[in-house]
Amino acid sequence: MTGYGRGEASNSDVTVVVELKSVNNRFRDLQLRCPREYMPLEPRINNLLKEPFHRGRIDAFVRRNTQASRSKVVADVALAAEYARVIAGVSETIDGVDRAVPLTFVLGQPGVLNVTEAAVDVMADWQVVETALQSAIDDLLEMRQTEGKAIYDDLRGHLDGLRDVIDHLSAAALGINDRLQKRLETRIARMVGDRFEPYRIAQEVAVLADKADVSEELARLRSHIDQFGEAMDRTEPVGRRLDFLLQEMNREVNTIGSKAVEHPVSQRVVDMKSILERMREQSANVQ
Repeated sequence: MTGYGRGEASNSDVTVVVELKSVNNRFRDLQLRCPREYMPLEPRINNLLKEPFHRGRIDAFVRRNTQASRSKVVADVALAAEYARVIAGVSETIDGVDRAVPLTFVLGQPGVLNVTEAAVDVMADWQVVETALQSAIDDLLEMRQTEGKAIYDDLRGHLDGLRDVIDHLSAAALGINDRLQKRLETRIARMVGDRFEPYRIAQEVAVLADKADVSEELARLRSHIDQFGEAMDRTEPVGRRLDFLLQEMNREVNTIGSKAVEHPVSQRVVDMKSILERMREQSANVQ
């Protein structure tokens, strides 16, 4: 299920912005990108993301902005004194050179002044990160809930359409035994005239009728449809259960198609496969 969520939180020292983006995936795939300083917090962030999201690819982006500069200038006093001593010693050996060593010259020497980054107390930042992350999660869940309602209505409509096709298929299959017998008698009469045994014809019709009988497949298909509808009304994650039921429904429809001996039945099989394919695409959005 696609969606986007954003959360922001701050304290006197830092502002944290979290952005979440989700796309369809049969399994849960969490992709986290955060500042290097927050590497120790990654397990906590992943645990928060795992709880509400059971399927789909979730891309999480965490940004950290400090309220004040983290850079500090540190002076190596001992090295500066050594530079001054050496420079003063050299100046004493050269006539006409000012022996006073300018401080700015010493400070400009390599290694005397160094810029360092202050260490980040990531555990002190955790409350801010958690607040921003939870806000982004809530924002994403709200968007996904709106989309989920539309998906629910769409799947319900497909279930009704599937039941309607099954009813038409059942009606089309009525009287198939009589039609098979007539076709078989016509073919045999065309080949051997009227010298055939009715008993033998009845046996052949019984075999063909048994092979063409789809009542069991239709019964199981109706059961799977009912289970699918019941699963949709559950509050826990049911995406994988829906996937399984769709696989079973598709298997029954394929069996019906292999048994079809009449065009009306074959046409209904095509209709059912088309509906199931649309349902499969939609169920990929369900957790």
